[in-house]
Amino acid sequence: MRPFAGAGSEELQRGDLLGAPVHWPRPSVLEVSLGALKGVGPKTAEAAAAAGINTVGDLLYRVPRRHRDLRIRQLGSLEPGETATVQVEVQGSQPRPFRKGRLRMVSVKVGDESGHVRATWFNQPWVAQKLTPGAQLLLTGKYSGRGLAVNEWELLPPGGEPELASAAGGAGAGDAEHPAQASPNSPRRDPAPEALVPLHSATEDLPPGKIREWVEQVVRLASNAVEGLPSELRARRRLAGVGDALRAIQFPESIEEVEEARERLGFEELFLHQALLTTRKRTHRTARPAPRFGKPGDLVGRWLESLPFEPTGDQLKAFDEIETDLDCGEPMQRLLMGEVGSGKTVVAVYSMLRALEAGYQAVLMAPTETLAEQHAITLGRLLAEEAIPFALLTGATPAPIRKQALNQLATGELGLILGTHAVIEPTVRFARLGLCVVDEQHRFGVGQRRALDEKGVEGMAPHVLHMTATPIPRTLSLTAYGDLDTTALHELPAGRQPVTTHLVEEVQRPDAFEFLRRQLREGRQAFVVCPLVSESDKQPGKAAAVEAERLRAGELREFRVGLLHGQMHSTEKAEAMRAFAAHETDALVSTTVIEVGIDVPNATVMLIEGAERFGVSQLHQLRGRVGRGEHPSQCLLFAEEAGEMARRRLKAVAEERDGFKLAEIDLELRGEGEILGTRQSGLPRFAVAKLPEDGAKLMEARQEVLELMRRHGSLSDPALGPLLDAAHRRFGTGAADPIPL
Repeated sequence: MRPFAGAGSEELQRGDLLGAPVHWPRPSVLEVSLGALKGVGPKTAEAAAAAGINTVGDLLYRVPRRHRDLRIRQLGSLEPGETATVQVEVQGSQPRPFRKGRLRMVSVKVGDESGHVRATWFNQPWVAQKLTPGAQLLLTGKYSGRGLAVNEWELLPPGGEPELASAAGGAGAGDAEHPAQASPNSPRRDPAPEALVPLHSATEDLPPGKIREWVEQVVRLASNAVEGLPSELRARRRLAGVGDALRAIQFPESIEEVEEARERLGFEELFLHQALLTTRKRTHRTARPAPRFGKPGDLVGRWLESLPFEPTGDQLKAFDEIETDLDCGEPMQRLLMGEVGSGKTVVAVYSMLRALEAGYQAVLMAPTETLAEQHAITLGRLLAEEAIPFALLTGATPAPIRKQALNQLATGELGLILGTHAVIEPTVRFARLGLCVVDEQHRFGVGQRRALDEKGVEGMAPHVLHMTATPIPRTLSLTAYGDLDTTALHELPAGRQPVTTHLVEEVQRPDAFEFLRRQLREGRQAFVVCPLVSESDKQPGKAAAVEAERLRAGELREFRVGLLHGQMHSTEKAEAMRAFAAHETDALVSTTVIEVGIDVPNATVMLIEGAERFGVSQLHQLRGRVGRGEHPSQCLLFAEEAGEMARRRLKAVAEERDGFKLAEIDLELRGEGEILGTRQSGLPRFAVAKLPEDGAKLMEARQEVLELMRRHGSLSDPALGPLLDAAHRRFGTGAADPIPL
């Protein structure tokens, strides 16, 4: 792979520049549909689309997960303990899957001209139907002396000749006006002995050999990729061009070339994404002005003095950061992350009071009725001394109360409202909305958040404080929420008790329930969390409704057992929570509806059934429902059939109390794609970069973007080349639209 042209120590002369070859990329060539390629029919095109491959460009950026050494060994030359690649034929009868202990296995006799062995696949029973007698296979595995344990394999086309290729030549766009012309008649050099074969992530309907065959046709078009890195940055970091890197990562001549290309493409990917986030942040904040709230007044001062506790250092720092946002003339877009029980609601109330005393209205939107109702209880307690009126608006709000609240909002008589997505319905109109608090903001869609943003004063954007009870690792927050300013609350208020967590084996269940009963006899209360609402054949696991009845007749028959889940009517849920908070029930059997916002200081035991079904952060949130009073608290984790990865997650929760450290561990165990629950949470799909492994590279990319913004004022400066064009092409035009998050 050629390094950046002109990146050497010698200064280029005018003649060198004039004599340099000129290539004008044609990005439109990479936007051609996959159907233009040889061998792509309707069915394969459909399978490719399901795998995220729709265009020629998608193919080029389908980076191989690894490369296989091209040299195919003979079976007779293998030594025990050696991992190698062989090309063989299925010689035995078609196999059937069988079990050996906990493993499901498929084994078949294979051979080449030098000998034969038994090849074995582990936990892939579906491969048996592919292993018909006479089938030609390319296998990579470890030879034991008696057989071959298959790590990777490929079913070869009739004739047994694998479609292998080495690096293609660097032809320009003029060599192929259309992708379909790029391969059939173009020369291909024979693979060198040291060449490497790309192995792409595939699906059952789209084998890796098919993807490689298509990539061979289009790799010479790589020079048409838009160069996203400014030339000065490429020269300083001695990075190759994007076209060279794409060719090298697909068909390299050495492992070193693969690593160099991966490094270059991964950095560009992170750089372009950070560029989009930075641009979106700047665009949104300058699109419309925001109200200036001025300096804090008597209302906020009196409220702070009335609090029965001293705000933590982290809360005071959050107040200061929010103050700066509220009086700068640009709309605040701040993400407030907090450890469980760290006092995010206090920060939210501070922000909303600042809006009220400045003559504006404030709204708090929560994702569920249960959480909205809990916020109403908390606000009633925090605002009791100031007697500030507010309304609760949910789908269950009676019509007369709803009508009164809407009228008072429209006239400005009511300054503070909280509720579910009901607050963004078209009938809800504000007189002077100045600040929005969005709790558990990742549970709301972009459209819902935009609808709230549009209810501000005409011509102005309201300030927005986003809250999440899920501590987010630094690297993840820069990719998912890089266009937001962030504030983290680590400190816990005085009086919070540590929660001791135990992973309980099934044989210890009687002892665990005896411990729970002792706690209840001493006057404490307990949560019992189940993964399901009701029993299901498709989804095995304990159901809250069934478990509540079982406990009433079984282990907790001498106590009062309540039930709470999301499918109950709003009034039933409210009554279940009221009864538990008033200690009219001793144990509350629930689903994860209690995950956030529930505050019952007398609850000291959290028992979680089927704990392996929950993520690390979710378990941490659930155990945060106890330990909120003066008594030591316990969290008991029961696992039904936990695999190795689930065991590691549960062990981490049992050993670590710090939510931010747990978030880092969770990121290492599961990767960035699952941390926030789903891909819908806004996470980008990186083709090359991997988090958290590339965390340092992400920070470097971010610093480069911020430095360019400082020097050029805007990333659209012509001196930076097609930077933003490349970013839009890579991540989609909508990725940089000025939308409220």
